[in-house]
Amino acid sequence: MDHDEARVRLLDTAEELFYARGIQAVGMDAIRSGSGVSLKRLYQCFPAKGDLVEAYLRRRDERWRRSLADYVSARPPEDAVPAVFDWLRRWFSEDDFRGCAFINSFGELGDGAPRVAAVVREHKDLVRDYLRSLAGSDELGDQIFALVEGATVIAGITGDPGAAESAKTAAVALLRASAER
Repeated sequence: MDHDEARVRLLDTAEELFYARGIQAVGMDAIRSGSGVSLKRLYQCFPAKGDLVEAYLRRRDERWRRSLADYVSARPPEDAVPAVFDWLRRWFSEDDFRGCAFINSFGELGDGAPRVAAVVREHKDLVRDYLRSLAGSDELGDQIFALVEGATVIAGITGDPGAAESAKTAAVALLRASAER
């Protein structure tokens, strides 16, 4: 198995296990075993667990934001912000939904893992910037961002995808109020 194939298999396994069980609950041996990659190759690809966690989060960030943007861009521009919440509801309804991997990671590791914390903050900044661009202003985008984050936490804790609908209703009210100014 070459380096690139091993890296993909390790990241696939890490994503599945870290997201389902938590980072601290999953050891490198579980990653090795689940991926079928030798211990030597694992440490060639990721010399430390923190390297693997950082790579897992970076890859998840790219895929998550791309999926959201693809969904939203397939809607008319005036429906962009409500579409964010429609996409969230679909995500919240997935069988393996366990909340936000970034919030979960930060909750587990916090500032004790500065590189991971930096990836989490970068992800949140990029999501907020995207929402600002959809909303047409920083202030409104920040409010939409708060609704997205709140709905995600609520859905992750309660298992209720309806949190997306509640947040969507609030977002639409914000959009109307902003348009009336």
